[in-house]
Amino acid sequence: MYKYIKYLSILCSIVIGLVSCEDDLNLLPEDNRATTEQTFTNLEAYRGGLGKLYGGLSLSGQRGPSGLADLDGLDEGFSNYLRLYWQMQELTTDEAVIGWDDGTIRDLHAQTWTAGNEFIRTMYDRIFFQIASVNAFLRESESSVVSSRGISGADADEIEDYRTEARFLRALSYWHALDLFGSPTFVTEDDVAGAFLPPQISSTDLFEYIETELLDIEGVIASARGNQYGRADQGAVWMLLAKLYLNAEVYGAGDRYDDVITFCNKIINSGYTIPTDVPYNYLFLADNDSNGGESEFIFTIPFDGLNTQSFGGMTFIVHAAVLGSMNPRADFGINGGWFGLRTTSALIDTFGNSINQEEVFQRDDNGTIILEDGEPVSLGFQELWNDQRLLAYTPGQTKEIADIAAFTDGYAISKYRNIRSDGTTGSDPDNHPDTDFPMFRLSDVYLMYAEATLKGTTGDANVAVGYINQLRERAHEGSSSFNITTAELTEDFILDERARELYWEAHRRTDLIRFNQFTENGIWPFKGNVPQGATTAGFRDLMPIPAKELAINPNLIQNSDQY
Repeated sequence: MYKYIKYLSILCSIVIGLVSCEDDLNLLPEDNRATTEQTFTNLEAYRGGLGKLYGGLSLSGQRGPSGLADLDGLDEGFSNYLRLYWQMQELTTDEAVIGWDDGTIRDLHAQTWTAGNEFIRTMYDRIFFQIASVNAFLRESESSVVSSRGISGADADEIEDYRTEARFLRALSYWHALDLFGSPTFVTEDDVAGAFLPPQISSTDLFEYIETELLDIEGVIASARGNQYGRADQGAVWMLLAKLYLNAEVYGAGDRYDDVITFCNKIINSGYTIPTDVPYNYLFLADNDSNGGESEFIFTIPFDGLNTQSFGGMTFIVHAAVLGSMNPRADFGINGGWFGLRTTSALIDTFGNSINQEEVFQRDDNGTIILEDGEPVSLGFQELWNDQRLLAYTPGQTKEIADIAAFTDGYAISKYRNIRSDGTTGSDPDNHPDTDFPMFRLSDVYLMYAEATLKGTTGDANVAVGYINQLRERAHEGSSSFNITTAELTEDFILDERARELYWEAHRRTDLIRFNQFTENGIWPFKGNVPQGATTAGFRDLMPIPAKELAINPNLIQNSDQY
């Protein structure tokens, strides 16, 4: 799909007026700009348009890694979709802190953000740029339009399949809008392209819209595991429905836990597997699309070090987590760390106490131990845990954070690497990883099934425990000594197990809100902007509608008068 990214500028040129009301819009083509009639003339052009929609999640403009940005405002790397979404879901929780002092970024972890926060504003803009891109593509790929351009037969049928995938991508972004902002603006391909003030939609109406869209495409999109890697299929549709239903009470749509069970079962029975011979860490390496870990992937955001270059996405997640005495080249396949991301003791504590230590020695870029006066140079001791899922780097790092700005405060997370499972480096050994982001995977389905079994009426507790124990046996190198029983399957256990299995995969904020632990309950270091942590006001369960949107669109009402 990403070989078609050359068509990025084509679709961007037709996305006009639906991103933000604040823009000074020029609705007329510039001197030599191709019109849509001149551009969408064959199947390859439409495939390029679809490539832009998928690329909207991983890229930030028309020229990687920077240049011709999609959005004005934040630096292009900061305005990347995945980077922003990851920060909303992780920096606001117990799983991640960042030591940088860029603008108001630290307000995310402190939960002191305002409606003027530039990262929240750009997340809103990025979501609606993506939605506008889909809407534009859907207008250009409507059957009568395709026919008028002389495209028919198998090519027209394939373009119709592209439309189905585009609708999934729009539903995904609308789910992000629902989850983060509750009642955002609402636009579809039926709205006239151009400058207008879009209406606000209620969270319950948006829930219903997303559900209806997904159910409508469920039977026509490619079968589960039947599409090109990285593209949406039936499994992705079922997964998004399950996520929607799991959080339905939060969205004001009532108890839908039995529906979670239904769609989890559809996914589980579709051939996805937890491979017993693939270690957990393989899921996050540069060849995670082919090393066996991909057998549990349901929907990923693919990255390629040479062809999908951006300073957001996985480039950010890998580089920003490398700091202190970590070896960027030998262990992470990059040319240097950005000294930013760490985790809090709250996440570490879900794994229990470490069981051993291993001395770590300084190495050169090739991994060879460096000697000084004939002796290896020690960097300190690496803590070791029973649970192999905790990919934390501890030499020279303190578990507790005294100062968020100090890169040695807080254990580092070494989950994502630009290193293949055979130890070689990804295609770009400097900046941009090949590592794909696993947005949806089977482990999450198992955990959702277990949670819905506790809260619903149709799940089977013994089956749920069996699923959980598959994950725990992988985490403990095949040992069943750490398996749980049905009596141990509690809501507290599930919340902690979701942290252990899915940390840094952009689920935590949503999970904490669903378990009522995000604001008024739940404490972790520097929540509330105090070292020991403090509870915060419940209105922060929703991000604010950006102040700039409110200023120009009288149709919008803020989520809380406390913003």
